[in-house]
Amino acid sequence: MKGAGKWTVIYAVPANYPAYSILRSYNQKLSSACLVIVSTIKPYLHFSHANSFPAGSYRKFLNVLSPRYQIGHIDTLGHDPRYPVTDCWPHLVEQTIHYIEQHYPEPVVALGHSLGGVLSFMAARQRPELFRAVVMLDSPVLTRSACTVLWLGKRLGFIERLSPGGGQTLRRRRHWPSREAAYAHFRRKKTFANWDPDCLRDYIEAGTHPDPVGGGVNLAFSPEVESRIYSSLPHYFPGWRGADRPPIGFIGGESSEYLRRADLIQMRRRFGIEIMQIKGGHLFPFEKPEESAGMVLRMLDKLQVT
Repeated sequence: MKGAGKWTVIYAVPANYPAYSILRSYNQKLSSACLVIVSTIKPYLHFSHANSFPAGSYRKFLNVLSPRYQIGHIDTLGHDPRYPVTDCWPHLVEQTIHYIEQHYPEPVVALGHSLGGVLSFMAARQRPELFRAVVMLDSPVLTRSACTVLWLGKRLGFIERLSPGGGQTLRRRRHWPSREAAYAHFRRKKTFANWDPDCLRDYIEAGTHPDPVGGGVNLAFSPEVESRIYSSLPHYFPGWRGADRPPIGFIGGESSEYLRRADLIQMRRRFGIEIMQIKGGHLFPFEKPEESAGMVLRMLDKLQVT
């Protein structure tokens, strides 16, 4: 670049370069100081959604993170026949690992809600070199006693009474005459009562697709897949500490029905996970998307991850 009759050398480095400051430079002809510009290349964040909520539903939440990270995601987990839903989700973990390997040129920050947080944790357990950090949103790593109960539920046939779906998933309504009708339907539901209106609109947009045969719209996330995910919850979490483990954070909803004090204690003690809590329930990223994303950024700062 030319300026004031002198050549100025410009250096560009990634935004996550360790020496994020003025670098020493030189000029072959002149001794004038050189301008250093840091590029706007951002580090990568891989997001994984909760069961039955496609990634597009989190638009408002993820938009708060996008100035700092380049964000990628699998749109609808559990629907690729190459990665079927089986007990303890090994193929969904495999799908997460394969996606990260194929879509990012460097280790990622993995952020996941519920199902997505557990998958991120398990994927990082298998391939820690792919991850700079993991942040789980209301995705508790269960205690040994809770895992034992889950295992018994699967073996003795009462897992539906233990899982979040509670056996109601397959009876879920699947079709509406329009997206507006779907919006009106979900807005009346208790589950969605505290949602940010924009998030509910995004869920309708991402969570339904046109019915090419009968008209109207259908659910995009298959209730059969949703049910299989619930009934195959992982019942085994081996201990994990050591130099190969990336920093891990957990943000839980203070009023979440799926989070117990015992889970928080064992996540700290057994896995060394950093814990934060936010007002809200299990679906807090939809209830307070901007506040929730801000807490994610604070967690990453606490984990010393740029």
